[in-house]
Amino acid sequence: MSNTNNTGTTVQIGDRLIGDGQPCFVAAEIGINHNGDLNLAKKLIDAASFTGCDAVKFQKRTVDVVYTPEELARPRETPFGETNGDLKFGLEFGQEEYATIDAYCADKGMMWYGSAWDEASVDFLEQFNPPAYKIASASLTDDNLLKRHKQYGRPIIISTGMSTLEEIDHAVEVLGTDNLIILHCTSTYPSKIEELNLSVIFTLKERYGVPIGYSGHEVGLATSVAAATMGACMIERHITLDRAMWGSDQAASVEPQGFARLIKDIRAIEKAMGDGVKVVYDSEVPIKKKLRRVG
Repeated sequence: MSNTNNTGTTVQIGDRLIGDGQPCFVAAEIGINHNGDLNLAKKLIDAASFTGCDAVKFQKRTVDVVYTPEELARPRETPFGETNGDLKFGLEFGQEEYATIDAYCADKGMMWYGSAWDEASVDFLEQFNPPAYKIASASLTDDNLLKRHKQYGRPIIISTGMSTLEEIDHAVEVLGTDNLIILHCTSTYPSKIEELNLSVIFTLKERYGVPIGYSGHEVGLATSVAAATMGACMIERHITLDRAMWGSDQAASVEPQGFARLIKDIRAIEKAMGDGVKVVYDSEVPIKKKLRRVG
């Protein structure tokens, strides 16, 4: 969209090219907003399809690998039981659910991929031949996990919330810059507007020379549209049917009508950006003749 710090690098995900000069790739993060309910997951895929987004994203964890026994045993009031482990296991989809999701997305013509939080989860997702992998901000410093993703040779999208430039440098060194997309991100849910620091998009473009996107957790749409205007080649936002639903990510998510508006505004801005060459349009000529007194 924007020619600011144009890298000239593109990455292909499915049938879409992502990079400067290409339409902004918009992904709807379903994540765990399905609340462990496959029917709700299908409704979220339907909603994403309605909005016109390019892909949906899920999350996959081997719960007892990602979390310590102490963390899983921690008391927590949830719809699934009395501990944090009850919640984590309750939210996790397995083979049958993901096979259904894969078939459902294929039927809808919707690309899907996931963020795997451990090596076994990468191997699990690989069976579905995903168009890309997403590495969550929390996993950016996990070298073994990064290497497991890399071994499959698929495009990799990595978020950079709660990370220093030095940590991002190291992750990029491990992953390499081929087929890599980096997302600027602030890892609070929801994020404060004054902590979004969208200008980091320029910093990342200059530093890494790969397509740079934006993963947003803020309330509202304007700042995500602004990120696209500033040159973010990809926008990722969480999608929900209702921000008031139970669930830790719902309040930082966007409802279907808002998601559709986000995409509509991004597409309008893409049309409006133009090529930077100043011209007098044919539509202006009669106005010029009517209003300009001299020249």
